[in-house]
Amino acid sequence: MADEFDPEPPDYERYWAPRHIPWHQRLDAEAGLEQLRELNAGVEPEAAARRFGGMRLPWRRRRRRRRRPRWLRAIRWAIAALVAWIVLSAVLFIVSSIEAQGVPASAVAALSGGGLPPFSATTILVLGSDARPAGSKEPGADVGGPSRSDVMMLVRTGGGHSGRLSIPRDTLVDVPGHGFGKINSAFYYGGPALAIKTVEQFLGIQVNHVLLINFTNFPKLVDAMGGVTYTGSCVVSFISGGFKEGGFTLRLQTGTHHLDGAQALALARTRENHCNPSETDLTREIRQQKLLLDMKSQMLSFTGFLHLPWIAWALPQTLETDMGAPTLAGVLASLELNGNPKTALLEPTGAEVYNGQDVLTITDAAKRADVQRFLNS
Repeated sequence: MADEFDPEPPDYERYWAPRHIPWHQRLDAEAGLEQLRELNAGVEPEAAARRFGGMRLPWRRRRRRRRRPRWLRAIRWAIAALVAWIVLSAVLFIVSSIEAQGVPASAVAALSGGGLPPFSATTILVLGSDARPAGSKEPGADVGGPSRSDVMMLVRTGGGHSGRLSIPRDTLVDVPGHGFGKINSAFYYGGPALAIKTVEQFLGIQVNHVLLINFTNFPKLVDAMGGVTYTGSCVVSFISGGFKEGGFTLRLQTGTHHLDGAQALALARTRENHCNPSETDLTREIRQQKLLLDMKSQMLSFTGFLHLPWIAWALPQTLETDMGAPTLAGVLASLELNGNPKTALLEPTGAEVYNGQDVLTITDAAKRADVQRFLNS
């Protein structure tokens, strides 16, 4: 009786289904059953997944992405920040160059064609006038009037060249159209255009570009780079009478000093050093070259990099030039790639009084030798 009422349970064929079957496939019972049969028959899971809608099978574990080490992520963020800092500086440099005041068209017309640094040699005439800005309280300042070149320097860079040649402002030359006089008077008579013609005629070289230092904005550039570190001998000077007369007083002991913009400008303009009365204008030329080198070193230092956006904005505002932003950037890159040239002067061979003025003279042989060293540097 027990066997009659308790038959042996049938032999069911068991199947199991993946957990992640989409709901619309679960409704199709025949399709699900067919899939189960194929899976149990040994069909590869990948093939079954392709045939039945690309579902993810439960036994196929997803590969977990390994998290990058923290130090690697920190390096990536640091590189991104450095690139952003440089790009920001480049944009500010270009915008500032567009807004900066250029040289007169007459100066551009007086220039000789030249290559593009840093790939080919380029000769640049650097001029700094003794003009005073509007509102200057310095006694005797000729505000807005003609001025003489307080700084006159040739820089040759690019194509493996690296040279500088300072021309003493009291050198006696033939100024085209005005006869003999001090070379700095060329700027007074005809601005940068006549200064270019005078230098080319006197030295027999071609000037490819001109760069005027705007002394009004020069202190802003020095301050933008965080000041400049200068090492030299004792200097005591009273620019335009010193503080008592509305000018500026500079006092530096022998050694190393960190100068702000106003101090750097006073140092560049110092002609009479009361700490060493025997110094001449030639000493000032050497001091100016050294100061410019110190400024270059400051810009390329870590502190300079931290101040890079401010430097990029202030630099074009301090320089009036015919060069656009790409050419000026090429010159700066060339000056760094080719190293620092030695301090060089157009060394006078004599001195005399001409038309009541003390002037410096140089023989043709000595001049040719100095120019040749400059061109070959």
